[in-house]
Amino acid sequence: MNEIVSHVNNLLWGSGQVLIYVLVLAGLWFTYRLGFIQVKHFRHMFTVMKGSTKGDKSGVSSFLALCTGLSARVGSGNLAGVAMAISLGGAGAIFWMWVIAILGMATGFAESVLGQLYKIRDDHQEYRGGPAYYIQQGLGNKWLALTFSVCLFFGYGFCFSALQTNTITDALNYAFDIPTLYSGLVITFVAGIIVLGGFRGVANFAGYIVPIMGVTFILSAIVVFALNFQAVPAMFADIFASAFGLKEAGAGALGAAIKAGIQRGLYSNEAGSGSVPHAAASATPYPNHPASQGYVQMLGVFLDTIILCTCTAMIILLADIPMGDNVEGIRLMQDAMTAHIGGSGVYFVAAIITLFAFTSVVANYAYAESNLHFYKLDNKVGRTIYTIIYLVMVLWGANAPLEQAWALADMALGLMTLVNIVAIILLTPTIVALMKDYQKKRDAGEEITFKSSDIEFQGKLENDIWK
Repeated sequence: MNEIVSHVNNLLWGSGQVLIYVLVLAGLWFTYRLGFIQVKHFRHMFTVMKGSTKGDKSGVSSFLALCTGLSARVGSGNLAGVAMAISLGGAGAIFWMWVIAILGMATGFAESVLGQLYKIRDDHQEYRGGPAYYIQQGLGNKWLALTFSVCLFFGYGFCFSALQTNTITDALNYAFDIPTLYSGLVITFVAGIIVLGGFRGVANFAGYIVPIMGVTFILSAIVVFALNFQAVPAMFADIFASAFGLKEAGAGALGAAIKAGIQRGLYSNEAGSGSVPHAAASATPYPNHPASQGYVQMLGVFLDTIILCTCTAMIILLADIPMGDNVEGIRLMQDAMTAHIGGSGVYFVAAIITLFAFTSVVANYAYAESNLHFYKLDNKVGRTIYTIIYLVMVLWGANAPLEQAWALADMALGLMTLVNIVAIILLTPTIVALMKDYQKKRDAGEEITFKSSDIEFQGKLENDIWK
């Protein structure tokens, strides 16, 4: 298994670097086709959150959809992933994280509007959607839809939750010397209680926890910034110099910075991977137009990587601690915070990563659960079987080796992303038409409400949702 995972990852992320090229080109493609939407409409993605707390019996509110998307995005990638990027690629990896995030904002808009447009109602009359649905309904390609769905179950249903558990148990073991098995059992039990409420239960949980943990972490970074204000210019100079190979290590370090930044940046913000469209599809949008969810989830990419990942990078780089030769994860972040605020830094990071990663654990369940309807398993038996396998993998992750857990997650994410990018590029005409329809109505001062007769779209839509 290790040899298979290593071979696939080498093709996708290693010497083949297939995904690095695919993601950058996709980001450039949608940035161009959507008229630099992440720049021109930057303010509007905040404005669209007004009135975002409205939902109904079929869908959650836009605010809860954003929090659900952030709960999956904001996880170990924001702390352990950034630390790993710095240990592999140096300070310059942060610059390339920013680049992939800015480009990813356009990609995130594209996939989210598709998730919203091609959504369906499940057996409980609640909205469900995602790449498997827009591939089948928009492109009429059932086999490609099945391929994505299998990758999603493997990645978000199983591997990613194990990885998040691994990060939590390692942080708690390092801070409090708690055996990983014991903390893993507690995580599995609490996650089981939350996911019994299904997608809506996970969304409600995210709506309470995500704002609290995000604000707390940002405030801690502001404190570190204030304590080390004089060192900030040198830190940014180091980031830019390392990003372009201007330091002594040369071209080898440049390649490592680009690869580590893009790889860990994608893992953090998930733009293009096809995960967030599940959250976008679950919402009753406000304004009632698929494009409004594109703006909501575009904001999610910005908050996740440009804001939160930068906070982590700043805490690590301003600590001025030695970097080891081995790949380092959450413990590097704990050592950095200890350098800033003393021994309590280890405990603070352990608490933050527990919240960050745990929200991802339950959100990952919700994403994969959205695809049970696709297999006609959206019933008591199907949910029970899926939940049992999911919880077993959560517990397994408590003792999994770090590099093995990351390798499995990278492979699953890479395969999902490859399928999803192909699909959304093929659906570009529909994405552009939706964006233009929204902007036309907004510029004219009309009520922004979408009907299926407003544009020419590819494939077919679910009956009665957009009529």
